[in-house]
Amino acid sequence: MADQPGIVVTGASGRMGQTLIRTVLESDRARLVGAVERAGHDWVGRDLGEAMGGGALGVTVTDDPLEAFASAQAVLDFTAPEATVEFAALAAQARAVHVIGTTGMDEAALARLKAAARHAVIVRAGNMSLGVNLLTRLTKQVAAALDEDWDIEVVEAHHNRKVDAPSGTALMLGEAAAEGRGVTLDEVADRGRDGITGARERGHIGFAAIRGGDIVGEHEVMFAAAGERIVLKHIATDRALFARGALRAALWGQGRKPGEYDMMDVLGLGD
Repeated sequence: MADQPGIVVTGASGRMGQTLIRTVLESDRARLVGAVERAGHDWVGRDLGEAMGGGALGVTVTDDPLEAFASAQAVLDFTAPEATVEFAALAAQARAVHVIGTTGMDEAALARLKAAARHAVIVRAGNMSLGVNLLTRLTKQVAAALDEDWDIEVVEAHHNRKVDAPSGTALMLGEAAAEGRGVTLDEVADRGRDGITGARERGHIGFAAIRGGDIVGEHEVMFAAAGERIVLKHIATDRALFARGALRAALWGQGRKPGEYDMMDVLGLGD
């Protein structure tokens, strides 16, 4: 057991945090050594297992990430951009692999992650599932094969508590489509339509976001031309698949050189 990587989960009380915790506990390849919550949260200072409604695990929830990371080889982080950039600096200080599923990052946050990646491994992806990463690869290939007579639309659906739109996965798919066409997404993204918008601009990549109920995640890339459509789609029904991907990334990152990686690297699908 001692030679297995020690894992810390941030945002421990959240739905994804608890899923990550259960995934690590069920694994025979890693150890759960820490759980982090924000200062003032009622889980802080309690045994993690008891806070989750079960038996004691011998892991105390802390609001001190530096202390938690010091004994870890990897950090699994699906929190918020502001928290993630702070965790990145601390994980780099501890030389722990930082697996980031947080979405909604702006350019300033990404720059801070890049700085942290000079000292430690960061694996960041809008989606950790094998299926979505295969969908991303297919999206790039199809976009490269079709000209601008084919309109591209990315449609995503998530639960009613998701705070960012479009989803990180939708943007990842849009980036893949843009890359396939040899353009940058910022140049061609159409992320909002309301009222009299006029005709769709040729070559643009559109996004639509649906929020409702407990939808785990659905993503569709539609290529539409006169008389025909090609639709690529992925449906997630259990968020545990994202947790399994995150743990796989944490294990893959052990012993790697510092730098920024994504799930394409982890899955061996990189160019």
